[in-house]
This record gives sequence, structure tokens and C-alpha cells, in this order.
Amino acid sequence: MGHPRKGQCQICGRSSLVAHNLAACVDCIRQHPERVMPHIREVQAMTRREFGLPTGPPRDVGGVGCHLCVNECQIAEGQRGFCGLRANRQGKLVHLAGTAAKGILHWYHDPLPTNCVATWVCEGSEKYGCNNLAVFYGACTFNCLFCQNWHYRRMSHEDKGMTAQELAAKANRHTFCVCYFGGDPSAQMLHALAASKILADQGVRVCWETNGSMQPRLLEKAVELALETGGCIKFDLKAYDDSLHTALTGVTNKRTLENFARAAAHTRRRQGPPLIIASTLLVPGYVDVQEVSRLAAFIANLDPTIPYSLLGFHPHFFMPDLPRTSVRHASECEEAAREAGLANVHVGNRHLLSRDY
Repeated sequence: MGHPRKGQCQICGRSSLVAHNLAACVDCIRQHPERVMPHIREVQAMTRREFGLPTGPPRDVGGVGCHLCVNECQIAEGQRGFCGLRANRQGKLVHLAGTAAKGILHWYHDPLPTNCVATWVCEGSEKYGCNNLAVFYGACTFNCLFCQNWHYRRMSHEDKGMTAQELAAKANRHTFCVCYFGGDPSAQMLHALAASKILADQGVRVCWETNGSMQPRLLEKAVELALETGGCIKFDLKAYDDSLHTALTGVTNKRTLENFARAAAHTRRRQGPPLIIASTLLVPGYVDVQEVSRLAAFIANLDPTIPYSLLGFHPHFFMPDLPRTSVRHASECEEAAREAGLANVHVGNRHLLSRDY
């Protein structure tokens, strides 16, 4: 992935807090997407080729359709969908993984309290001596250039994998909750839902940490399992502006925002711990006060009590030349989120914050 180099916006010439690989500043991405996106799409494609993944959601007119996530892939004969887990074999959609029969994942018992996005509002933070069954899925429906867990791309769909029943059997008498993350559970919802039904019967709380891009009917099933067990759904809201979101992740945010609104409609059904938690990674130079303010207003319009966590960024993947989130950046975003109407705002990963800008 090369050595960090100072970036410069190819449109306006700005060089402060511009990622070299993007070669575009946040203002030009938002205001002139037609000028910067051709280059950024090629960067996105390059990051996919490096791991043998399709360079973009396939749109083959004569292909078979997969409708499990926002990408709505139309897959040509012999090719795979964007997540890498679906393929066209002799004109039929084949699930290489991500079903009850095979999930590509790593799992471990994470002692509570753990470094969870929802720790500050979750009862699990008080369950000393218990554990979280942490399920790290090896596929994703986005391609975030700042990915903090980019190594999921090395988890091959040709691995033996694990059935939903085998995963559920990893819970023990100390398991308080299960949390699906990755990667993202959106690409393997059929597997996660099957495992969750078994775990729910065992009294395990079911939680999700997701980009929210799954098919809406699958989201509804996840919501019901979280409600039934006392779990939660943690939505990672990357950006509000769709052009910026597409530049950073390769995918539109329309499904994510729609699904967030769907899930938020259920918050009043619970009096206890929050059902929905939102989080945003404060990527220096890109996810700024304007983005956070607009996201917070969106959330507040749905339910001002939904907890919102702002997370510190550490340089990773194809954005290695940016600094860590600054204390000033985090403070200004926290204030903006409160001013937008949210009652519960939190700055997480404070140990990552810097004074670099």
C-alpha cells in the first residue's frame, strides 16, 4: 500500500488534510463530484483488485440478480458479486458462503466490558465475568478506503467456514451477548439470522454492528431479534452527503439512511437499554462538522434520544497519510451534534485523539 505521501486536491489545489489516494478535498467532492469521481472510482477499483474482489457491483444486463443488499448485483456467468460470496453458475445464483450452511468468519470470547460502540449505554458494560461472543465476518458490502478492519479481505470464500449451528454452539454459560461485525454482517445476514435464532433460545442477547446496507426485510428480522433478546443495532453512519459517502466507501448511503429510519421506528417499543445506537468515524479532512451536524439532525428528527458516538480515526488502509482525529475536531463535532438536537452524544476512542490539526 506504499508509504504515506502528502495529498493535494486535483481541482482546487488544497493540500491540507487531503488524502493522497483521493487527490480531492471534501469541498470538491461535495460540490464537484462529476470532476473528482472518475479518479476516485479508479482508486476504489485498484483497492479491490489487490484482494481479488470484483472492482464494483456488477451490472451485467443478462446476469442473475442478487437482492440481499444495496448493491443489487447483476452477475454475469462465471463471475462473483461485489461481496465475493455470490456467483453465477450456469445461469443460477449460487451462494458460495453467507448462508446458514457456511459463514466466513472468525469468532472469539471477548470479556465484558469490552471495547464496543455501545459500551457507554449498554448493560453489558456491567456484566463482569461474562463474555461477548464476537463474530467477525469476512466479507463486506462497502469498500471503505479508511477501513479499520481491512484484513477481512484476506478471509477467502474457499475456506471451510462454519455453519450457523456450529457458531451458536460456541456460546457458553458465561456468554451474555453476541455481536456481529467485520467486514459487515450485511453480506452474511442469512448466516447471522440463523445463528441468532439458536442463540436467542439460549438466552443470549443479539447485537449487530453494521453499515445498514442489507435488504430491508432482513433488517426487520434483525430488529425483532434485538428487541426480543434485549440486544441492539449499532449503525455506522459514514457520511450524510451521498457523493462523499460514495467516494469514501464506493457505495451510496441511501439504503443505510432508509434502514436507519426503519429501525428507529421501533425505538419506542422498548423502555430499557437503547435499541438503536449510531456512530460516525471522524475521518480528518472529510467527515467534518458539516457532515456530523447533518447526520445528527437526521437522527434527531427520528428520535432525539438515540445515542450517537463519535469515534476517533487512526490512519489505515488506503488513507494512511491522514493524521489521527484531533481533540478540536472531536469537540466541535460533539457540540454540533448536540446543537442539532441529540440528547445523548459521546466521543469514543479518546485515546486515539491527537493535537495534529
